[in-house]
Amino acid sequence: MDDADKVLARWQQRQEEVEAMLASGAARVGVVQPAQAIGKSGLELFASMLSGELPFAPMAQTLDFFLVEVEKGRAVFQGRPGPRFFNPMGTVHGGWYATLLDSAVGCAVHSCMPAGKSYTTVELKLNIVKALSAKVGLIRAEGNVIHLGGQIATADGTLYGPDGKLYAHASTTCLVFDFPPAKTIL
Repeated sequence: MDDADKVLARWQQRQEEVEAMLASGAARVGVVQPAQAIGKSGLELFASMLSGELPFAPMAQTLDFFLVEVEKGRAVFQGRPGPRFFNPMGTVHGGWYATLLDSAVGCAVHSCMPAGKSYTTVELKLNIVKALSAKVGLIRAEGNVIHLGGQIATADGTLYGPDGKLYAHASTTCLVFDFPPAKTIL
């Protein structure tokens, strides 16, 4: 078994674990309520999602990708580029690349947020360097924080296959703000 096959086997095992959690009800898809998020750091939120305490985002199930790894300053999503995401030319639509990479780079930033802080994407720059098709199988999007400031954070991300082949890369700029937002007195 070559290195790409070993990597793919690990990725498939992780995919099966996430799918089994969802099928068993140990994890669910839904929206995190503000009361569930208040007082938790970004890393605590992600740990709660990965343990099944808090739900995965509904969008991830719709677009067939899920958070599979997270640590401070790094987030990894894994997905399947299937035919339902094809453009009329028979390859995966650029919006799927963008959503997967936006999730990876945004969550990398979110993983650095202390309790009481959150973020939103201000800018996303995407470069698609190779077409995706269903033949590719599983792919991963990895986001890594480059800069974390009091108001601005940046991160870079790559979309790659188990053989290390690059399909796209992205960068983001995020606005950091208080969560919940401070009430303004007029």
